[in-house]
Amino acid sequence: MRQAPLALTLGEPSGIGPDITIAAWLKRSTDNLPPFYLIGDADLIRRRAERLGVRIEIAETSPQSAAEIFPRALPVAPTGHVATGTPGAPDSTSALAAIASIKQAVADVKAGVASAVVTNPIAKSVLYEAGFKHPGHTEFLAELAATHGKTPKPVMMIWSETLAVVPVTIHLPLREAITTLTRELIVETARIVVTDMRKRLRLPSPRLAIAGLNPHAGEGGTLGKEDGAIVAPAVEDLRREGIDARGPLPADTMFHEAARKTYDCAICMYHDQALIPVKTLAFDSGVNVTLGLPFIRTSPDHGTAFDIAGSGRANPSSLIAALRLAARMAATSAAT
Repeated sequence: MRQAPLALTLGEPSGIGPDITIAAWLKRSTDNLPPFYLIGDADLIRRRAERLGVRIEIAETSPQSAAEIFPRALPVAPTGHVATGTPGAPDSTSALAAIASIKQAVADVKAGVASAVVTNPIAKSVLYEAGFKHPGHTEFLAELAATHGKTPKPVMMIWSETLAVVPVTIHLPLREAITTLTRELIVETARIVVTDMRKRLRLPSPRLAIAGLNPHAGEGGTLGKEDGAIVAPAVEDLRREGIDARGPLPADTMFHEAARKTYDCAICMYHDQALIPVKTLAFDSGVNVTLGLPFIRTSPDHGTAFDIAGSGRANPSSLIAALRLAARMAATSAAT
């Protein structure tokens, strides 16, 4: 049975989402991409292609027909919302189009007509102007995934062929991240990572490297007590559950080539501790993966890049990697 196509969201219409969508589709044969369809406004894509000087066939269609159309035209499933955004000049008039695209992508996966959700970058500030009440993409997806009043806990992984990382605390000021960190939060995050890596990345026993919070993982308590009081007990809890976890490890020696070969995912204590190494090693090929949801969601690991939208300079590599990973995870999930 052929796998359902991927549902690709519109993202911020004034950003590079339309640019990289067009570029990815144009590479569908040379890069052997899985079939996908864009959820959004076909006229926006036509205007952007014209601005980019690109010839592209676009076909408005349903998700059910997208895979058949994909080899000859970019399939676009309309939501009924017009996207009027001008490249590099975002305004809230297109916010409803971006939100509707996300909602429809989740609905399509739930209905089984799409195998996974791949999201183009959004601009939260623009959505806030239109009344969007969520901290970001991930929290909105978690709410859409809620069943029987229970919202799943989403976990952000940045994945690449070179390195996969998960920050335990994410978009918090560093001072707040330290006070938010708990033994229970580390354990809960690691459990979700292990569950999804087993189910969707075909790793029966994922190896976790748990970073310390402080320099040198606290240097025996002389550089901070948190590693001994919070991180080490969390690692012990995980090991008692049969999870292959090591730590707390000094973060400054975790990411060189030899060290990376000893684990499958690095669990880091705060945002920059995780994202600086992976963006250094895989800036153009990193993929943002949301774990803990009942469906697969990947996204390019970059933002809207308003400064280059419509210029032809946007690199589609991260979107291509996100599409490939989503298809791989969907195939693995279907086989288990």
